[in-house]
Amino acid sequence: MPDTGPDFQDLEANYEQWSAAAAQVLAKSKRVDVADLRDTPEALLSTITPDELVIKPLYTRRDELDEPGLPGSYPFVRGSDPTRDVNMGWRVTERFGDPGDVAKRSSTSDPGDVAKRSSTSSPGDVGKRSSTDEPNREPQDPAALNSAILEALNNGASGLWLTVGPDAIRVDQLAAVLEGVLLDLIPVTLDAGAAGIEAAQALAPLLPETATVGTVSSFGLAPLTAAYSGRPAVALDAAVQTAVDAGAGVRAIRVDGTDFALGGATDVQELALVTAAGVDYLRALTAAGMSVDTALSQLSFALSATDDQFGTMAKFRAIRRLWGRVAEASGAPAAGAAVTHGVTALGMMSQRDPWVNMLRVTTATFGAGVGGADQITVLPFDAALAPADRTTNPSFSRRMARNTQLLLLEESNVAKVVDPAGGAWFVESLTDDLASAAWALFQDIESRGGYQRALADGWIGEQIATALAAREKAVAHRTTALTGINEFPNLGEKPLNTPESADFADLPSAAPVLARIARPFERLRDRSDAHLAAHGRRPTAIMLPLGSVAEHNGRTTFVANLLAAGGIETVNPGPVDGASVLGAIEAAGTPSVAVLCAANPRYESDGAPALAAARAAGVSTVLLAGPPKAWTDESDKPDGFLQIGIDAISVLTELLDTIEAKS
Repeated sequence: MPDTGPDFQDLEANYEQWSAAAAQVLAKSKRVDVADLRDTPEALLSTITPDELVIKPLYTRRDELDEPGLPGSYPFVRGSDPTRDVNMGWRVTERFGDPGDVAKRSSTSDPGDVAKRSSTSSPGDVGKRSSTDEPNREPQDPAALNSAILEALNNGASGLWLTVGPDAIRVDQLAAVLEGVLLDLIPVTLDAGAAGIEAAQALAPLLPETATVGTVSSFGLAPLTAAYSGRPAVALDAAVQTAVDAGAGVRAIRVDGTDFALGGATDVQELALVTAAGVDYLRALTAAGMSVDTALSQLSFALSATDDQFGTMAKFRAIRRLWGRVAEASGAPAAGAAVTHGVTALGMMSQRDPWVNMLRVTTATFGAGVGGADQITVLPFDAALAPADRTTNPSFSRRMARNTQLLLLEESNVAKVVDPAGGAWFVESLTDDLASAAWALFQDIESRGGYQRALADGWIGEQIATALAAREKAVAHRTTALTGINEFPNLGEKPLNTPESADFADLPSAAPVLARIARPFERLRDRSDAHLAAHGRRPTAIMLPLGSVAEHNGRTTFVANLLAAGGIETVNPGPVDGASVLGAIEAAGTPSVAVLCAANPRYESDGAPALAAARAAGVSTVLLAGPPKAWTDESDKPDGFLQIGIDAISVLTELLDTIEAKS
């Protein structure tokens, strides 16, 4: 129980002491009196998540919650498996059968052929692909694929995720692909789309009759979540019947939260929707004659793992609490252990500077692993690129993805302790907040008639669209930072994505709905590349620094970083004044855009002459680095202001339009 004794009272006094000290620092930084602060230090220093949850700046014993039980027991927050092997940890689940696999590259077919998509698709459509607009894929070579699988297992993989279908692994090839795999030790998950029933029937005879939590396989049937994303799937009644016929060593149905996350759903939405879809599956299974306990044993869950480390950690703990509550309400609390599969989110992956994706998936894997995922799949760092555009050998990409997990497991020893985040005040509080908010949203869905009714009515799509719009706004205003994309972009890097495959998504589920966070900025970079190809140079703007380097360096750095995010190269001639502006502009080729950069006091003394000189030199658009209040001359004003918090996408788009019109 949370402490309320004398020590706790001392803690309260210490917290008040910290709060008073923080107030002094905040007041000093804002140059106001403490009494004039608009809120408490805790509120001023708190962060609001996209789900409107509050992340406080400091967590102490004041935030302590009741212990959530032991691993393997209700409410399962601390883990689904009470006997989990801490030497193995989670299952390192590698995926095979997609375009660009090592097996594909080793065949005689042209690897570039697998990635081409219709040139009529719009590269500006960030999230939508027609379900018929698929890459030109060919069946995999089963012998080469089997060799690659055995190599992966010999080098640390401990689970398999197989793409099955006419353009991937054919159903009749499953036995050959799995030749030599010890299926009593290695769990297999299928992603077979519309061929799910046939694939399940082919895999079932190969599996052991019983399995532990760590070795249970999955047929991967996901008709309800796929109904949102639009990827191919079997009918619900066929999936239910397959579950009824399945043995105890397999879970037939996969409640796949990645279908929602890849469309832009928040963590709370993803949790609520998988809970709601899981409940609809549970109703269908029990209606088909299954007991609640047996029906629960036929479900597994997949969740996206993102570079929000603590959010991912808490999300995997929260889904177990949510599903445990569903099992309790259904009369079978002991059977409510949610078996989870974490998949690093393709939506966070960039095509530009894709090597940064290695950092993103490492953070995501750490979060999912500490959060207690039973298996994790790390997508290769170049997964957002079409196979033809990848510059590294697929075996290297696959090995890096696998080793990301193995380093965390075997060198960082992340899984040596079950639920290592358990008892951490912040993680426990965030888990509780996520679960509570998701449960409230789940109840809202239930009040609307359940998951299927809410989906058919369009309500679920509207909720996710609203969340996506908010996320894109945060990215556009750069309050959500993407290293290598809207922060610290490498403008000189050679682009890897081709126009034919700019929106390609080598997605584990091939879902037509995909909203990659980086895409709006990448579209601007695509325009810059096209300009470079047509004119021999990138779109260019000149910075006009005023005063000493110490005065303007902060703003020249900010402007160069901001414009580079839109593919605009900047020229910095060094400090200038009204008399030298003309020469600097002419030396730079008279760009159509210039940016005045200085400290606010310098604008008052030198800004107006520099602005006039830039206009006289033929610059059509002169901007100011800083807020509007920094400019005090009312006789002539800059054409715009570049400051923290602006809609960078909108501003950069307008600047590219201006530059291209003058080219």
